[in-house]
Amino acid sequence: MELTEIIPLLFIGEIAVILILYRFVLRDWIINKWEDKITEDDGEWLIMTLEPLLDEVDARTEVRLEAFRTTFLKSFLGTVGSMTKEAKKLDPMNNMRSAAKSGDWTSMIVEYLANKSGLNESLASFKLGEAKTQPKKANKELGFGKL
Repeated sequence: MELTEIIPLLFIGEIAVILILYRFVLRDWIINKWEDKITEDDGEWLIMTLEPLLDEVDARTEVRLEAFRTTFLKSFLGTVGSMTKEAKKLDPMNNMRSAAKSGDWTSMIVEYLANKSGLNESLASFKLGEAKTQPKKANKELGFGKL
């Protein structure tokens, strides 16, 4: 065997020895040392060591939770408010109340009949106004309107 063939085998053997030592000797020794250190003062040193980290996590969590809460409440209450406003527009008795308040009996009768027949949604967009007289289209185009 040449030296170039032996070096890789030695390298592989060295890695195998390290892994075996870690698996059966070092790992148990490390675990025992950590267990002894934690149990000697009930882990107070670990808490003292990690306290700045725990405080930072707590502060960041609190800030993010507060930001989420305020954002969520604003958006949720805004949505509920706009839904309530739209729902008030859909109340079939709104027009009836305003007609009764103004004393307009004809509007009250129309609203009552519309509510009973289910036409109140179509009447909501329909507004009565003054009638305007417009010449018919045939009169404008053909000139038959006046003699």
